Amino acid sequence: MNERELKIEELLTRGVAEVIDVEHLRKRLLNGEKLRVKLGIDPTSPDIHLGRSVTLLKLRDFQELGCQVVFIVGNFTGLIGDTSDKESERPMLDEVTVTFNMSSYFDQAAKVLDMESVERHFNAEWLRELGFLEIGEQADAFSVHEFISRENIKKRLDAGKRVSLREILYPLMQGYDSVQVKADVEIGGTDQRFNVLAGRTLQSKYGQAPQDVLTVNLIPGVDGRKMSSSWGNTINLNDNQNDMYGKVMSIPDEQIGTYLVHATRVSMSDIDALVSGMGDGSVNPRDAKMRLAKEIVTMYHSEESATAAEEYFVTAFSKREIPQDIGELAVSDGSESLIDYIVRSGNATSRADARRKIEQGGVSIGDDKVTDWALVLDKSAHDGAVIKIGKIGFVKVKWD
Repeated sequence: MNERELKIEELLTRGVAEVIDVEHLRKRLLNGEKLRVKLGIDPTSPDIHLGRSVTLLKLRDFQELGCQVVFIVGNFTGLIGDTSDKESERPMLDEVTVTFNMSSYFDQAAKVLDMESVERHFNAEWLRELGFLEIGEQADAFSVHEFISRENIKKRLDAGKRVSLREILYPLMQGYDSVQVKADVEIGGTDQRFNVLAGRTLQSKYGQAPQDVLTVNLIPGVDGRKMSSSWGNTINLNDNQNDMYGKVMSIPDEQIGTYLVHATRVSMSDIDALVSGMGDGSVNPRDAKMRLAKEIVTMYHSEESATAAEEYFVTAFSKREIPQDIGELAVSDGSESLIDYIVRSGNATSRADARRKIEQGGVSIGDDKVTDWALVLDKSAHDGAVIKIGKIGFVKVKWD
């Protein structure tokens, strides 16, 4: 195979769960067609996390083959809510929240993609304009049975849980996105299979050639469950270098290979050698994980940042010392709860996450473990103190 053929084969296989229609797509790529390759992301959180980077990296692979990337921020579908991967109904979001969440999405995507050549859209551009007649005609292309046969929907119905009519409409909206941008290919996670196939159905209804579909495997979060902002188990593209490195180092050893394949572009031959070495004992999983952490931090920060993050981690975790360069954070308004302070320091995703860390014994002030999640920081007791959160999170308390 020549270099382009090798790139195409890796694109179609690396971390890929399914391609429909693989031979059709392979032929078009080999012919050098400038395919329109679509990815839509709903702004359900302000942060794009590493799980979503799997699809972004696939987009970049297509981009490097000369294809036209079409990146859609779902500012309308984000209001409605996709429950494809949920065990219960996802609540609708308000426009203020969606607008806030998506404010830096293009900037975050630029960490992976060459955004200068990316075609960008917000799907409210066309979805707000749809009337009941056209929605009804779209809905006629699907049956209720098709929708309720989906695994997660069937489980909810069998368990007597509510499934709203709104949820039935979501695949129509995502499918109509494909019609509007005239997609040749759509990328999505395995949880999106029904939605991306809906695009094929609606494109046929509107007289377009049905898009090819490429679904990628989902990667687990730091707690082993699917990476999800709602669970707070994410590694975010905007995480600082130390947090990013430390989070990667906290993943289970058995996921090292999965992360290397899906969330990096380390060569498959190198990955095979590392995984094989961990299997036969010639490679220490800790060393392989440090290679992974350094690779990811380099991707989203720089090689120098990755080296500094590694040194920070070794000092804070392996040597159990307090790093010299920990940041200071002033207490807000002269008095602040420990929970709010931890969230502002960036060492927790929410107040609930901060409370959970305290209750699980993961927070210390100086040498003393904190047991009271309702603690309020006091200048006489805490000014200048070092708070440790988790294994490598540190912040020095100060008063203005």
